[in-house]
Amino acid sequence: MSTAYRTSDSVATAPVLDVTDLSVTFRTESGPVSAVDSVSLTLAPGEIVGIVGESGCGKSVTAMSLVGLLPGSARITGSVLLEGKELIGAKPAALRAARGRDIAYIFQEPMSSLNPVLTVGRQITEVLQVHERLSRRAARERAVELLGLVGIPSPRERVRHYPHQLSGGMRQRVMIAMAVACRPKVLVADEPTTALDVTVQAGILDVLRGLRDRLGTSILIITHDLGVMADVADRVVVMYAGRVVERAGIEELFLRPQHHYTAGLLAAAPTPGRHAGSHRLQEIPGLVPVLSEQPDACTFAERCEAASATCRSSAPALEPVALGATGAQGPHLVACWHPRGDAPPPARKVTS
Repeated sequence: MSTAYRTSDSVATAPVLDVTDLSVTFRTESGPVSAVDSVSLTLAPGEIVGIVGESGCGKSVTAMSLVGLLPGSARITGSVLLEGKELIGAKPAALRAARGRDIAYIFQEPMSSLNPVLTVGRQITEVLQVHERLSRRAARERAVELLGLVGIPSPRERVRHYPHQLSGGMRQRVMIAMAVACRPKVLVADEPTTALDVTVQAGILDVLRGLRDRLGTSILIITHDLGVMADVADRVVVMYAGRVVERAGIEELFLRPQHHYTAGLLAAAPTPGRHAGSHRLQEIPGLVPVLSEQPDACTFAERCEAASATCRSSAPALEPVALGATGAQGPHLVACWHPRGDAPPPARKVTS
Protein backbone atom coordinates (compact mmCIF):
# COMPACT_ATOMS: atom_id res chain seq x y z
CA MET A 1 0.00 0.00 0.00
CA SER A 2 1.11 3.52 -0.70
CA THR A 3 2.50 5.38 2.28
CA ALA A 4 1.22 8.72 1.07
CA TYR A 5 -2.25 10.17 1.01
CA ARG A 6 -3.50 13.18 -0.92
CA THR A 7 -5.56 15.42 1.33
CA SER A 8 -8.33 17.79 0.28
CA ASP A 9 -5.85 20.61 -0.22
CA SER A 10 -3.85 18.38 -2.57
CA VAL A 11 -0.81 18.25 -0.29
CA ALA A 12 0.77 14.80 -0.02
CA THR A 13 0.88 13.71 3.61
CA ALA A 14 2.09 10.49 5.23
CA PRO A 15 -0.83 8.69 6.92
CA VAL A 16 -1.00 8.66 10.69
CA LEU A 17 -2.49 5.14 10.47
CA ASP A 18 -1.56 2.67 7.72
CA VAL A 19 -3.25 -0.75 7.80
CA THR A 20 -2.06 -3.33 5.28
CA ASP A 21 -3.45 -6.85 4.70
CA LEU A 22 -4.92 -7.07 8.19
CA SER A 23 -6.47 -10.50 8.83
CA VAL A 24 -8.08 -11.89 11.98
CA THR A 25 -8.82 -15.58 12.53
CA PHE A 26 -10.50 -16.97 15.65
CA ARG A 27 -9.82 -20.44 17.02
CA THR A 28 -13.11 -22.20 17.76
CA GLU A 29 -14.21 -25.73 18.65
CA SER A 30 -15.41 -26.10 15.06
CA GLY A 31 -12.12 -24.94 13.61
CA PRO A 32 -10.65 -21.59 12.54
CA VAL A 33 -13.06 -18.80 11.58
CA SER A 34 -11.87 -15.92 9.42
CA ALA A 35 -13.54 -12.71 10.64
CA VAL A 36 -11.34 -10.20 8.78
CA ASP A 37 -9.61 -10.99 5.50
CA SER A 38 -6.78 -8.81 4.13
CA VAL A 39 -8.21 -5.40 5.05
CA SER A 40 -6.14 -2.38 4.00
CA LEU A 41 -6.86 1.28 4.71
CA THR A 42 -5.12 4.55 5.55
CA LEU A 43 -6.01 7.49 7.76
CA ALA A 44 -4.39 10.86 7.10
CA PRO A 45 -3.82 13.54 9.77
CA GLY A 46 -7.11 15.31 10.50
CA GLU A 47 -9.09 12.99 8.24
CA ILE A 48 -12.36 11.18 9.02
CA VAL A 49 -12.63 7.75 7.41
CA GLY A 50 -15.76 5.66 7.78
CA ILE A 51 -16.19 1.89 7.77
CA VAL A 52 -19.70 0.82 6.78
CA GLY A 53 -21.41 -2.52 6.37
CA GLU A 54 -24.02 -4.85 7.82
CA SER A 55 -23.73 -6.24 11.34
CA GLY A 56 -21.21 -9.07 11.43
CA CYS A 57 -19.14 -7.88 8.46
CA GLY A 58 -15.99 -7.36 10.58
CA LYS A 59 -16.04 -3.61 11.28
CA SER A 60 -15.60 -3.76 15.06
CA VAL A 61 -13.18 -6.70 14.91
CA THR A 62 -11.01 -4.68 12.53
CA ALA A 63 -11.01 -1.72 14.90
CA MET A 64 -10.26 -3.72 18.05
CA SER A 65 -7.44 -5.64 16.41
CA LEU A 66 -5.44 -2.44 15.84
CA VAL A 67 -4.11 -2.35 19.41
CA GLY A 68 -4.67 -5.92 20.54
CA LEU A 69 -8.09 -5.62 22.19
CA LEU A 70 -9.27 -9.02 20.95
CA PRO A 71 -9.29 -12.19 23.10
CA GLY A 72 -6.43 -14.68 23.09
CA SER A 73 -8.31 -16.93 20.63
CA ALA A 74 -7.69 -14.37 17.88
CA ARG A 75 -4.73 -14.65 15.52
CA ILE A 76 -3.88 -11.30 13.93
CA THR A 77 -1.63 -10.96 10.91
CA GLY A 78 -0.70 -8.11 8.58
CA SER A 79 0.64 -4.67 9.41
CA VAL A 80 -0.70 -1.74 11.45
CA LEU A 81 1.60 1.28 11.39
CA LEU A 82 0.80 4.13 13.77
CA GLU A 83 3.04 7.01 12.68
CA GLY A 84 5.47 4.44 11.31
CA LYS A 85 5.52 2.23 14.43
CA GLU A 86 4.38 -1.36 13.96
CA LEU A 87 1.62 -2.45 16.38
CA ILE A 88 1.08 -6.02 15.19
CA GLY A 89 3.35 -8.20 17.30
CA ALA A 90 4.29 -5.34 19.62
CA LYS A 91 4.94 -6.16 23.27
CA PRO A 92 1.97 -5.87 25.66
CA ALA A 93 3.58 -2.94 27.48
CA ALA A 94 3.92 -1.02 24.20
CA LEU A 95 0.29 -1.69 23.33
CA ARG A 96 -0.91 -0.57 26.77
CA ALA A 97 1.08 2.64 26.39
CA ALA A 98 -0.47 3.30 22.97
CA ARG A 99 -4.05 2.70 24.12
CA GLY A 100 -5.63 5.94 25.22
CA ARG A 101 -2.52 7.99 24.55
CA ASP A 102 -1.89 7.47 20.83
CA ILE A 103 -5.08 5.71 19.75
CA ALA A 104 -8.31 5.91 21.74
CA TYR A 105 -11.72 4.27 21.42
CA ILE A 106 -15.34 5.29 21.83
CA PHE A 107 -17.13 1.98 22.31
CA GLN A 108 -20.75 1.09 21.68
CA GLU A 109 -23.26 1.34 24.55
CA PRO A 110 -21.75 3.97 26.87
CA MET A 111 -23.90 2.79 29.79
CA SER A 112 -22.14 -0.60 29.78
CA SER A 113 -18.73 0.91 28.98
CA LEU A 114 -18.74 3.33 31.93
CA ASN A 115 -18.21 2.05 35.47
CA PRO A 116 -21.55 2.54 37.30
CA VAL A 117 -19.95 2.89 40.76
CA LEU A 118 -17.47 5.65 39.88
CA THR A 119 -18.25 9.26 39.04
CA VAL A 120 -17.59 10.28 35.46
CA GLY A 121 -14.95 12.69 36.73
CA ARG A 122 -13.08 9.88 38.45
CA GLN A 123 -13.12 7.80 35.29
CA ILE A 124 -11.70 10.64 33.21
CA THR A 125 -9.03 11.54 35.76
CA GLU A 126 -7.83 7.92 35.84
CA VAL A 127 -6.88 8.16 32.15
CA LEU A 128 -5.00 11.41 32.78
CA GLN A 129 -3.17 10.12 35.84
CA VAL A 130 -2.06 6.93 34.08
CA HIS A 131 -0.90 8.42 30.78
CA GLU A 132 -0.15 12.06 31.59
CA ARG A 133 1.11 11.58 35.18
CA LEU A 134 -1.02 14.50 36.36
CA SER A 135 -1.72 15.10 40.02
CA ARG A 136 -5.22 14.32 41.27
CA ARG A 137 -6.12 18.01 41.44
CA ALA A 138 -4.71 18.83 38.00
CA ALA A 139 -6.43 15.81 36.48
CA ARG A 140 -9.77 16.89 37.97
CA GLU A 141 -9.43 20.39 36.50
CA ARG A 142 -8.57 18.85 33.15
CA ALA A 143 -11.65 16.57 33.43
CA VAL A 144 -13.87 19.63 33.92
CA GLU A 145 -12.26 21.25 30.88
CA LEU A 146 -12.82 18.12 28.79
CA LEU A 147 -16.51 17.89 29.73
CA GLY A 148 -16.89 21.47 28.61
CA LEU A 149 -15.02 20.69 25.39
CA VAL A 150 -17.54 18.01 24.41
CA GLY A 151 -20.49 20.28 25.13
CA ILE A 152 -21.71 19.09 28.54
CA PRO A 153 -23.36 22.00 30.40
CA SER A 154 -22.25 22.85 33.96
CA PRO A 155 -19.17 20.60 33.69
CA ARG A 156 -17.93 21.40 37.22
CA GLU A 157 -21.17 19.99 38.58
CA ARG A 158 -21.45 17.09 36.16
CA VAL A 159 -17.94 15.86 36.98
CA ARG A 160 -19.37 14.63 40.31
CA HIS A 161 -22.25 12.70 38.73
CA TYR A 162 -22.52 8.95 38.21
CA PRO A 163 -23.37 7.50 34.76
CA HIS A 164 -26.98 6.72 35.72
CA GLN A 165 -27.55 10.41 36.47
CA LEU A 166 -26.81 11.38 32.87
CA SER A 167 -28.84 11.00 29.68
CA GLY A 168 -27.70 8.69 26.88
CA GLY A 169 -26.35 11.58 24.85
CA MET A 170 -24.42 12.99 27.82
CA ARG A 171 -22.95 9.57 28.61
CA GLN A 172 -21.74 9.34 25.04
CA ARG A 173 -20.12 12.77 25.40
CA VAL A 174 -18.40 11.54 28.56
CA MET A 175 -17.01 8.61 26.57
CA ILE A 176 -15.69 11.04 23.98
CA ALA A 177 -14.13 13.20 26.72
CA MET A 178 -12.34 10.13 28.11
CA ALA A 179 -11.16 9.13 24.64
CA VAL A 180 -9.63 12.54 23.81
CA ALA A 181 -8.24 13.22 27.29
CA CYS A 182 -4.66 12.57 26.16
CA ARG A 183 -5.09 14.17 22.72
CA PRO A 184 -4.67 10.89 20.80
CA LYS A 185 -3.49 10.92 17.23
CA VAL A 186 -6.29 8.52 16.21
CA LEU A 187 -9.81 8.26 17.59
CA VAL A 188 -11.84 5.13 16.79
CA ALA A 189 -15.58 5.74 17.17
CA ASP A 190 -17.51 2.46 17.07
CA GLU A 191 -21.19 3.20 16.40
CA PRO A 192 -21.05 6.46 18.41
CA THR A 193 -24.67 7.41 17.66
CA THR A 194 -26.40 4.06 18.18
CA ALA A 195 -29.75 4.29 20.05
CA LEU A 196 -29.63 8.10 20.14
CA ASP A 197 -32.42 10.25 18.74
CA VAL A 198 -31.75 12.41 15.70
CA THR A 199 -31.17 15.65 17.63
CA VAL A 200 -28.69 14.07 20.05
CA GLN A 201 -27.04 12.22 17.16
CA ALA A 202 -26.44 15.51 15.35
CA GLY A 203 -24.86 16.94 18.50
CA ILE A 204 -22.47 14.00 18.85
CA LEU A 205 -21.40 14.31 15.21
CA ASP A 206 -20.80 18.04 15.72
CA VAL A 207 -18.56 17.18 18.67
CA LEU A 208 -16.52 14.75 16.56
CA ARG A 209 -16.10 17.29 13.77
CA GLY A 210 -15.13 19.93 16.30
CA LEU A 211 -12.46 17.68 17.81
CA ARG A 212 -11.03 17.08 14.36
CA ASP A 213 -10.97 20.81 13.64
CA ARG A 214 -9.63 21.97 17.04
CA LEU A 215 -7.26 19.14 17.95
CA GLY A 216 -6.36 17.79 14.50
CA THR A 217 -7.49 14.32 15.58
CA SER A 218 -7.82 11.67 12.87
CA ILE A 219 -11.06 9.73 13.26
CA LEU A 220 -12.01 6.21 12.17
CA ILE A 221 -15.80 5.99 12.50
CA ILE A 222 -17.67 2.70 12.31
CA THR A 223 -21.37 2.67 11.54
CA HIS A 224 -24.12 0.97 9.58
CA ASP A 225 -25.92 4.33 9.24
CA LEU A 226 -25.29 5.84 5.82
CA GLY A 227 -26.72 9.16 6.99
CA VAL A 228 -24.01 9.43 9.64
CA MET A 229 -21.39 8.51 7.06
CA ALA A 230 -22.62 11.15 4.61
CA ASP A 231 -22.55 13.77 7.35
CA VAL A 232 -19.01 13.39 8.67
CA ALA A 233 -16.74 11.13 6.58
CA ASP A 234 -14.16 12.24 4.04
CA ARG A 235 -13.66 8.72 2.68
CA VAL A 236 -15.56 5.45 3.10
CA VAL A 237 -14.48 1.82 3.33
CA VAL A 238 -17.31 -0.64 2.58
CA MET A 239 -16.90 -4.07 4.19
CA TYR A 240 -18.78 -7.28 3.50
CA ALA A 241 -18.17 -10.66 5.13
CA GLY A 242 -14.81 -9.56 6.52
CA ARG A 243 -13.46 -8.09 3.27
CA VAL A 244 -13.19 -4.60 1.82
CA VAL A 245 -15.39 -4.51 -1.29
CA GLU A 246 -15.21 -0.79 -2.10
CA ARG A 247 -13.22 2.27 -1.04
CA ALA A 248 -13.75 5.84 -2.24
CA GLY A 249 -14.24 9.47 -1.32
CA ILE A 250 -17.65 10.14 0.22
CA GLU A 251 -19.12 12.05 -2.73
CA GLU A 252 -17.73 9.62 -5.28
CA LEU A 253 -19.20 6.66 -3.37
CA PHE A 254 -22.68 8.14 -3.08
CA LEU A 255 -22.79 9.41 -6.67
CA ARG A 256 -21.19 6.40 -8.39
CA PRO A 257 -21.29 3.24 -6.24
CA GLN A 258 -19.43 0.52 -8.15
CA HIS A 259 -20.01 -2.59 -6.05
CA HIS A 260 -23.48 -4.08 -6.16
CA TYR A 261 -23.47 -4.45 -2.37
CA THR A 262 -22.77 -0.74 -1.92
CA ALA A 263 -25.58 0.08 -4.36
CA GLY A 264 -27.88 -2.19 -2.37
CA LEU A 265 -27.05 -0.43 0.88
CA LEU A 266 -27.77 2.97 -0.67
CA ALA A 267 -31.03 1.77 -2.22
CA ALA A 268 -32.18 0.35 1.12
CA ALA A 269 -31.76 3.68 2.92
CA PRO A 270 -34.96 5.69 3.45
CA THR A 271 -35.21 8.73 1.19
CA PRO A 272 -37.69 11.57 1.87
CA GLY A 273 -40.63 11.31 -0.53
CA ARG A 274 -39.37 8.10 -2.12
CA HIS A 275 -40.74 5.70 0.49
CA ALA A 276 -43.91 7.52 1.47
CA GLY A 277 -47.23 5.71 1.79
CA SER A 278 -47.25 2.02 0.98
CA HIS A 279 -43.87 1.89 -0.79
CA ARG A 280 -41.57 -0.68 0.82
CA LEU A 281 -37.88 -0.12 1.41
CA GLN A 282 -35.71 -1.96 -1.07
CA GLU A 283 -33.86 -4.87 0.49
CA ILE A 284 -30.80 -6.94 -0.37
CA PRO A 285 -31.99 -10.53 -0.88
CA GLY A 286 -30.40 -13.42 0.95
CA LEU A 287 -28.19 -13.54 4.03
CA VAL A 288 -24.59 -12.76 4.92
CA PRO A 289 -22.52 -15.96 4.46
CA VAL A 290 -21.44 -17.93 7.52
CA LEU A 291 -17.87 -16.89 8.34
CA SER A 292 -16.76 -20.49 8.93
CA GLU A 293 -17.88 -21.39 5.39
CA GLN A 294 -16.32 -18.52 3.42
CA PRO A 295 -15.94 -19.45 -0.26
CA ASP A 296 -12.73 -18.74 -2.17
CA ALA A 297 -14.77 -16.52 -4.45
CA CYS A 298 -16.84 -13.34 -4.31
CA THR A 299 -18.64 -13.55 -0.97
CA PHE A 300 -21.54 -11.47 -2.31
CA ALA A 301 -22.14 -13.66 -5.37
CA GLU A 302 -25.12 -15.56 -3.94
CA ARG A 303 -26.96 -12.29 -3.23
CA CYS A 304 -25.97 -10.44 -6.42
CA GLU A 305 -28.16 -10.34 -9.51
CA ALA A 306 -25.11 -9.58 -11.69
CA ALA A 307 -23.10 -12.61 -10.50
CA SER A 308 -21.53 -14.88 -13.10
CA ALA A 309 -19.68 -18.20 -13.01
CA THR A 310 -16.44 -16.26 -12.52
CA CYS A 311 -17.86 -14.59 -9.40
CA ARG A 312 -18.70 -17.98 -7.90
CA SER A 313 -15.30 -19.50 -8.64
CA SER A 314 -12.70 -16.82 -7.77
CA ALA A 315 -12.36 -13.77 -5.54
CA PRO A 316 -11.85 -10.36 -7.20
CA ALA A 317 -9.02 -8.10 -6.10
CA LEU A 318 -9.53 -4.55 -4.85
CA GLU A 319 -8.57 -2.47 -7.88
CA PRO A 320 -9.23 1.00 -9.36
CA VAL A 321 -12.55 1.19 -11.19
CA ALA A 322 -12.54 1.47 -14.97
CA LEU A 323 -13.76 5.05 -14.67
CA GLY A 324 -10.40 5.95 -13.18
CA ALA A 325 -12.10 8.30 -10.75
CA THR A 326 -9.34 9.86 -8.68
CA GLY A 327 -10.12 13.06 -6.83
CA ALA A 328 -8.95 14.87 -3.74
CA GLN A 329 -9.86 11.85 -1.60
CA GLY A 330 -7.79 9.36 -3.59
CA PRO A 331 -8.69 6.59 -6.06
CA HIS A 332 -12.01 4.78 -6.22
CA LEU A 333 -11.32 1.06 -5.62
CA VAL A 334 -13.71 -1.85 -5.97
CA ALA A 335 -13.45 -5.63 -5.56
CA CYS A 336 -15.93 -6.84 -8.18
CA TRP A 337 -15.72 -8.80 -11.43
CA HIS A 338 -18.64 -6.82 -12.88
CA PRO A 339 -18.61 -3.29 -11.39
CA ARG A 340 -21.61 -1.12 -12.15
CA GLY A 341 -19.66 1.33 -14.33
CA ASP A 342 -21.03 4.84 -14.69
CA ALA A 343 -24.53 3.83 -13.68
CA PRO A 344 -26.64 6.40 -11.81
CA PRO A 345 -26.98 5.98 -8.06
CA PRO A 346 -29.93 3.84 -6.90
CA ALA A 347 -31.13 6.53 -4.49
CA ARG A 348 -30.47 10.12 -3.63
CA LYS A 349 -27.77 10.95 -1.09
CA VAL A 350 -28.92 10.33 2.45
CA THR A 351 -28.58 13.22 4.85
CA SER A 352 -29.05 13.18 8.58
